[in-house]
Amino acid sequence: MVSLETPVCDFGAPAPDFALPGVDGRTWRRDDCAGEKGLLVMFICNHCPYVKAIRERLVRDARELQALGIGVVAIMSNDPADYPEDSFENMQRVAEEAGFTFPYLLDETQAVARAFGAVCTPDFFGYNADLELQYRGRFDASRKETAQGDVRRDLFEAMKQVAETGAGPREQIPSMGCSIKWREDG
Repeated sequence: MVSLETPVCDFGAPAPDFALPGVDGRTWRRDDCAGEKGLLVMFICNHCPYVKAIRERLVRDARELQALGIGVVAIMSNDPADYPEDSFENMQRVAEEAGFTFPYLLDETQAVARAFGAVCTPDFFGYNADLELQYRGRFDASRKETAQGDVRRDLFEAMKQVAETGAGPREQIPSMGCSIKWREDG
């Protein structure tokens, strides 16, 4: 397992469009997922220990951000041929068991991950109401283990600021996680 850090936020970069199948049987586009105050795109998967360490808090923070007008979507871009835990059926199970309140989408061709420049799971892209990138940082201080309960909520606080002001914080700590499992033919 290769651990990677995300690059620095490219402030103002536009959110790429996409049309991907969701675990709910619907095809979702970027604009279907966006909220009136912004959009949080999360590249996650089922098997990654970094994602597992934050899953419960991620669901909590997504729900709170949705209440602030931020749309939230999760995209799984790993190759499930090599990682069966990331299969579409397992995505459906995880979304239900974890209580996802946001679409969980399969990027089977990995074209969407490449369009965004995603490098790891989790990888967060926070956009304002104009779909301009404002956050590309970590969730919180968690790594492969869940951080203490009183830890600073980096992602939540940044996206709350985006909802209130349209701009993200200038100081951002990169996200760290498992590398995206790219297809050999891609």
